[in-house]
Amino acid sequence: MPANSSTGSIRSTKHQRLAVAAITLPLLALTACGYGSKSDDEGDKTTPVAQGKAIDGLSEVKIGYFANVTHGTALVGLGDGGLIQKELGGTKAKGQVFNAGPAEIEALNSGAIDIGWIGPSPSINGYTKSQGKSLRIISGSASGGVSLVVNPKKIKSLDDLKGKTIATPQLGNTQDVALLNYLADKGYKVDATSGKGDVNIARTDNKVTPIAFKNGDIDGAWVPEPTASKLVAEGAKVLLDEKELWKDGKFVITNIIVRQEFLEKYPKVVEAVLRGSVNTNAWINKNPDEAKKAINSVLEKETGKPLPAEVIDPAFKNVQFLDDPLASTLRDEAQHAVKAGLLKDPLLDGIYDLRPLNKVLSAAGQPSVDDAGLGAK
Repeated sequence: MPANSSTGSIRSTKHQRLAVAAITLPLLALTACGYGSKSDDEGDKTTPVAQGKAIDGLSEVKIGYFANVTHGTALVGLGDGGLIQKELGGTKAKGQVFNAGPAEIEALNSGAIDIGWIGPSPSINGYTKSQGKSLRIISGSASGGVSLVVNPKKIKSLDDLKGKTIATPQLGNTQDVALLNYLADKGYKVDATSGKGDVNIARTDNKVTPIAFKNGDIDGAWVPEPTASKLVAEGAKVLLDEKELWKDGKFVITNIIVRQEFLEKYPKVVEAVLRGSVNTNAWINKNPDEAKKAINSVLEKETGKPLPAEVIDPAFKNVQFLDDPLASTLRDEAQHAVKAGLLKDPLLDGIYDLRPLNKVLSAAGQPSVDDAGLGAK
């Protein structure tokens, strides 16, 4: 797909449908936590323990992520005892939890965070809006972990979606774009902005979605883990696993992005975070049972209770943790946003800078990954 400068972008908005509010949560005042985290006295739930010499003379690096299983690399790798903090030494990793991508992009642009785990659609939107100046994608993190789950009493098959209300986390986020693209492929007409049409889309915070489902305000949801498995535990049925729509069953669900200015000024810090991420993914894949417990432990710290086995087990199983950004699938997702009417002429040239990651992979004796021709020069 040709890459051009764009005037189109997606911004975080509030939108109401039926009794469900499309809630865009503000930045949560939570510090990143990992297994073995400790409490501090500043109101944050946990704080990483930085030990040793600061890298590039930087005392602190601010990192964003979601409290989703699809962001398991960040959940496990950050905090005291986590492999990301270990690689950072005396540079403290300070985390911020987000609800959806657009808000995290705004934080990155404002300098509130330096590095973030985030989905592909917000990455494309942020890069396009800034005309290629705000961010770079520097690694992949996860594939899969997204499903269309429905009330089986109201929706028996994919042909029963007309007239129903399906939730997504936020206007313009990765799952929102995926649902709009899927509905368009099936011939359904939906206004992308309002969410109204043959199928109604309710932009709903992931924390609220299970309540909305239980109350009957929505008939289903296109959501990431663990929200999808939470709904199944409430009686929903998986109607479609998104990986079924992709070649080889792989598509990027989580990237790692960085502010371009930060990458230029603190390259060694970025490499340290990437080493920690690569090591964390290797640990997760080698120790799945322990990794699942570690992720659940972090989620317990942030939500007040752990996920039950019937939720965490399928949620973890549905996500593949990897370093490859699966760049060709990002190109496809950009086209999906265009087709849905959410983005015009997306700018993709230069969105990746995988040189730091490939340096880390090479040092670890692993093969390099490809940017699908979209790398920075």
